[in-house]
Amino acid sequence: MKWRLLIVFLTVLSGPAAHAIERHTLSISNTSDTLTYSQKKRLCYGIGLGGTALVHAGLYQLWYKGYPTTKFHFFNDNHEWLQMDKLGHSFSSYYLGLAGLEAAKRIGVPANKRWQWAIFGSIFQDPIEIWDGISEAWGASAGDLIANTFGTVLSASQEALWHEQKVKMKFSYSPSEFAVIRPNILGSNLPERLLKDYNAQTYWLTYSPFNNTKLRGLGLALGYSANGMIGGDDNIWEDAKGNVYDRSDIQRYRQFYLALDYDLTKIRTQNPHIKTLLFVLNCIKLPSPALEFSQNKIKGHWLKF
Repeated sequence: MKWRLLIVFLTVLSGPAAHAIERHTLSISNTSDTLTYSQKKRLCYGIGLGGTALVHAGLYQLWYKGYPTTKFHFFNDNHEWLQMDKLGHSFSSYYLGLAGLEAAKRIGVPANKRWQWAIFGSIFQDPIEIWDGISEAWGASAGDLIANTFGTVLSASQEALWHEQKVKMKFSYSPSEFAVIRPNILGSNLPERLLKDYNAQTYWLTYSPFNNTKLRGLGLALGYSANGMIGGDDNIWEDAKGNVYDRSDIQRYRQFYLALDYDLTKIRTQNPHIKTLLFVLNCIKLPSPALEFSQNKIKGHWLKF
């Protein structure tokens, strides 16, 4: 569970992380014209791979070092949380892939080769499965690896086909009523619930077809979330004192959404700082009217967060 919280945390912060790498790469491309293309590329590799190595070394020391190790093995967690955690993996991998693409653009990688740099999303996340795989308490997840790959492929394939991201992933949050039932798992305060309460999260795929019209930036979004989850597998659990709680009366179900969206990166500006801000904010799905499809019913929302 601990590494899953890291992935969700990266999910929330992956937009800023992507542009942090972009800013460092921009400084590489601007500070010295004496650097050759190969030197810029090697320096960029050093920043990305070196930073990844430092993060994973810290992760090992913080979370895994004190736990017993075992032979590398897999653990099937694909049924947990109605796959909401898997979307978190895809989202993080997608935006970290964008970080690689932005770095490639800044140092002058040819357009037909930039898509390869999107693999940074998987490079950053996949080693976590190694730590899990040799940990006795957990296990590597094939589902997580597939989810990481999906995020990477989403960014890489669009760069290869169109040299832009026509379909984007976004995230939104709306407080749920379930965190108070089991706060140690779903969070006892807003920052914790933002990371841990899967009932409160929605992941979106967005598309804006009006690039050359007055409706520039306006688009549609398909969303997925789930509700009624008190635990990963079911709503029955045991606390540290051995007390058993059964909330099987709470129904677990999936929710699908069709909503309007606005692509903030389509706002025209020459200010690089504003461009960075818009990129960061654009990983969040703005509230908008939406239709919800769940429990064999259709429900309308004036504003879906």
